[in-house]
Amino acid sequence: MRIARLAALWAVVAIVMAACTGDGASPSGSAGGSGGATADCLVGVSWNNYTQPRWAATDEPSIQETVEAGGGSYTRADAADSDTQQLTDVENLINQGIDVLILLAADTSTIGPAVQQAKDAGIPIIAYDRLIEDPELLYMTFDNIGVGEAEAAAMLERVPEGTYVVIKGDPGDPNASTFLPLGWENAGFNDAVDSGAITIFDEQFTDDWSPTTAQNTMEAIIDRANAEGVQIDAVLAENDSTAFGVAAALQTKNYDQIPVSGQDGDPANLNNVALGWQYVDVWKNSNELGKAAGQAAVQLCDGTAIEDLTIEVDESVAPTEGNSPTGFDTPGGNTVPSLILQPTPIIAEDLGLVFDAGWYATKEEICEGVTEDNPGFEPCQ
Repeated sequence: MRIARLAALWAVVAIVMAACTGDGASPSGSAGGSGGATADCLVGVSWNNYTQPRWAATDEPSIQETVEAGGGSYTRADAADSDTQQLTDVENLINQGIDVLILLAADTSTIGPAVQQAKDAGIPIIAYDRLIEDPELLYMTFDNIGVGEAEAAAMLERVPEGTYVVIKGDPGDPNASTFLPLGWENAGFNDAVDSGAITIFDEQFTDDWSPTTAQNTMEAIIDRANAEGVQIDAVLAENDSTAFGVAAALQTKNYDQIPVSGQDGDPANLNNVALGWQYVDVWKNSNELGKAAGQAAVQLCDGTAIEDLTIEVDESVAPTEGNSPTGFDTPGGNTVPSLILQPTPIIAEDLGLVFDAGWYATKEEICEGVTEDNPGFEPCQ
């Protein structure tokens, strides 16, 4: 099933606040949508971390330029994977006088006090790419159930029978524990397990989606499989950080080049797709998600109600239910206003789609080391 579905004084201030807020870089983008922010509209973003490459490379620059193009200003904080630091960060942003809060929660189970503090201050909140169970917030993300479905569908087509390892992400992230597995179920992965066509040798979560943790976990799994005489045929990894750790483990252990899934379109992972160390990377054009969040923030600053927001995105990622928020039925039994963009699964032969879109990873980066013996040889020519 599919669950239903943005001058000198100031320079001194910026330097003083750099340790916890700082400005991001500015790429291309446009405000889009209707309305425009008042000149004193300040949009604050609380990031869970910058260990995921896409946050700093695509999401943040797109949000910032869209806000600034719409007449607002931007500030941010990076919690560095600490849920307690994020509570302090949000408090600091509120004390700076932000008008809209974009929040990528480090841990959705502990973010409640920060959410309540912003709500008490009358600040609209955008839950960015990670669900917060609150019907008063706007949830903006890619179709994470669709991502899981695309991952599993590609893997099942490539390896319909055999022994799988499942490497999940952070247990505090609903994407890891709920939405992606629901997508796998939609694709028939659970049915294949129930029928015996697929055997799951091991299944593990990965704190903070850490590539190092995923690598260590996978190396230990390989050692155990070797000791038991088991050949691993495929690894269903939830995102590119975990997939990168898996690929590193396979190479460290001199294991076969087996199909591995992932998502996000990180440069190193797209390179692994071209080289054959990752089979599918479900690409989320997060430039568009950042632009969408920036548009929503500008309109919220202008007093537009969440349900009346109108967001303009590229047709390749357009929501199936239109460009205004719709109700998303959450695992916690809430209905949260949401705008959910569509992802694109990429295997080696599809890499041209990424090149044509002007992704932040260049063709040269993605094709580094590719020879005629690699699956990405043709699109890399």
